[in-house]
Amino acid sequence: MEKFNRALRGYDPEEVNAFLDQVITQVEKMIAEGKEKDKKIQELQHYEQENVHLKEKLEQYERMENTLNKAIMMAQRTSEQIKVSAIKESETLIEDAKSNASRIVNEALLRAEKTEMEANMLRKNINVFKRRLRDIIQTQMDAINDIEKVDF
Repeated sequence: MEKFNRALRGYDPEEVNAFLDQVITQVEKMIAEGKEKDKKIQELQHYEQENVHLKEKLEQYERMENTLNKAIMMAQRTSEQIKVSAIKESETLIEDAKSNASRIVNEALLRAEKTEMEANMLRKNINVFKRRLRDIIQTQMDAINDIEKVDF
């Protein structure tokens, strides 16, 4: 605590005023420091709120990333299943096509064989018909020759 010299009617006014000036300066300095600290506290609170907001966004993005990763994994599994299914279906189609091709070839061979047999049968029938026709013609020729031998 400050001690003042005594003067007429109390303390020395110059010393008191000088002291008051010091007190005012210190109080103003403390007020300025307090305001500066309040400002820094507000900035820190603002940064803290911003930090909380950024943490929330980060958590949201992490959830989105997890969701996207799950979706990608599901898409990969689905594409693999589709590939397997397509391969099985193509194999089935190929087997069916081979089976149908074999059936068609067999039917064609059977028809060709049947047609060949029918053609052979027709040849035989034509040969038989020719032979009979020759025989008939020969018989008729013999009859005509016999008629010519007879005198009338």
